Order: sequence, then structure tokens, then C-alpha cells
Amino acid sequence: MTITGSPRSPERRKQDVLARLEREEDIWVATADADGVPFLVALWFVWDGESLWMSTRITNPTGRNLRDGARTRPALGDTRDVVLIDGDVETFGAQDVPAAASAAFEAKHGWDPVKDSPSYAYFRVRPRAVQALHGVHEMPGRHLMRDGVWVV
Repeated sequence: MTITGSPRSPERRKQDVLARLEREEDIWVATADADGVPFLVALWFVWDGESLWMSTRITNPTGRNLRDGARTRPALGDTRDVVLIDGDVETFGAQDVPAAASAAFEAKHGWDPVKDSPSYAYFRVRPRAVQALHGVHEMPGRHLMRDGVWVV
């Protein structure tokens, strides 16, 4: 890879991250079970300005891991344009999910999972850390959020 540009400013990186969270439809979701067995799946998501909302069946490994482990590392993009998010997870069943979250999910994706099957749950991921970089030249300054607070 040839690096031809200057690294983006932290402010620009944050703007780019927020724009992607609004625009993108899928996010890679990494979890692990109690034995440390990793799982990686792509899920639809919605960004509400503070948290990611995603949904999957509570009966599959990712759903169980999100519920039981209460932590995840979602990621957008590829290795040349990546956003990594470390987050805390809160699980919501069909009766518990806030109406605004399910409505936003349905508006963006045309589908409300809990209307489809009671085996689906919603998961709110509150970011604790966010990193963003376009290649190795952006490694310095990649940390945009720490301990749930934007540092930019």
C-alpha cells in the first residue's frame, strides 16, 4: 500500500465515524462464549446518536453471547478503512424494547424482528471505546473515545 495522503485530523475521523454509523446498514459483531470460543457475524444495526441497536435470535450463539457476556466488539469496514467499537451490551426482549428503537430499526431496514418471532431480541451497545483509521499511517490518533467519552 502506498500512502499518498496525510492522516485525517481527530475531528475529521469522528465526523467520518458518525456519518458511517448513520449510513451503514451492516456491522461485524464479535462475541465470545463462556469458554472463550469466538463468534463473528454481520448484523443489521441502527445508530441512535448514542448507542448501536441490533437484533438477532436470543437462541443463537451470538444472541446468547451478547446477553450473557454483556460485551462486544462491533466493527465497520475493512482493514484499510476500519472503525472498531468496544461496547457494553444490554438485552431487550419483545416486550421491553423501547418503541423508538424498534421503530428506527424498522424504518431503516423495513423489518422489526420481534414482530417476526419472539425468539428475536434487541441489543443496545453503548460504546466504551472507538478507534478509526485508514491504514497504518493513521495508527497514531486512532482512539476517538475512551471510557465512554469522546476524546475529540
